[in-house]
Amino acid sequence: MPLNHSLVGIPGQPAERSWTSADTLLYAVGVGAGLGDPLRELEFTTENSEGIEQKVLPTFGVLIAQPSRSRGLGDFDRAQIVHAEQAFELHRPLPVEGTARTVSTVTGMYDKGSGALVVTESTAVDAVTGEPLVTTRSGVFIRGEGGFSGDRGPSRPWRRPDRPADHRVLLETHPGQALLYRLSGDRNPLHVDPKFAARGGFVRPILHGLCTYGFTGRALLHALCGSDPARFGSMSGRFSRPVLPGDTLVVSIWVPEAGEGEALFQTATGDGTVVIDHGRMTFRPAPAY
Repeated sequence: MPLNHSLVGIPGQPAERSWTSADTLLYAVGVGAGLGDPLRELEFTTENSEGIEQKVLPTFGVLIAQPSRSRGLGDFDRAQIVHAEQAFELHRPLPVEGTARTVSTVTGMYDKGSGALVVTESTAVDAVTGEPLVTTRSGVFIRGEGGFSGDRGPSRPWRRPDRPADHRVLLETHPGQALLYRLSGDRNPLHVDPKFAARGGFVRPILHGLCTYGFTGRALLHALCGSDPARFGSMSGRFSRPVLPGDTLVVSIWVPEAGEGEALFQTATGDGTVVIDHGRMTFRPAPAY
């Protein structure tokens, strides 16, 4: 069975996800918080440090609003799926624990020739109050499922600024990073099983795209938001190359002179290979006291 195009535009059934303080702590460590210096980022990695209130990394919102896996996209080899793009907008700082109700809609299945890009938009609200929490947009590329004479999809222009980055953040990943990150819910064997990874054309298991995304989100949070999640607005990017656990990540950030509250970014590995491209981020100014 090819891709199930009948899903496009039809909202799925609401799905609930609950999380605890321990979940948000585990996620923070999974995306590198405290790595190299366990006394940094204690507001994200501990719940009982004196004088420090626990906070939640903004990119955890992507996990809260992940679409249900129950809707079948079609019959194809799951080893041919790669995460292609991810965006989210926070409507408020995320609570340390809670329950969200999410409705997801496949908004497009686009023909990219060698494969198909399937885009899903999800909206998560507080299951008790109905207050909006986060809206996400994700795209997966399914190799070998293109060529169905469909629309190639929209394209938003993006150009790397022709000047040095305003911020350049180096982040080390751990060789066992994927083993830790998968405990936040993504058990895809692509990231741990050498034989499964080989079916997808990789010489060894690769790091989760959303783990690289979380590392990048931490860099943006600390560089542009003073480490305050309440100032973090939105983030989007495209996954252009895989990352191997243990790679060094370099996040380059540009703040346009006429774009107060906006920034562009790219994430590369230590050898200069770009792994997240077309990066955009919005942030709020520091409060005036």
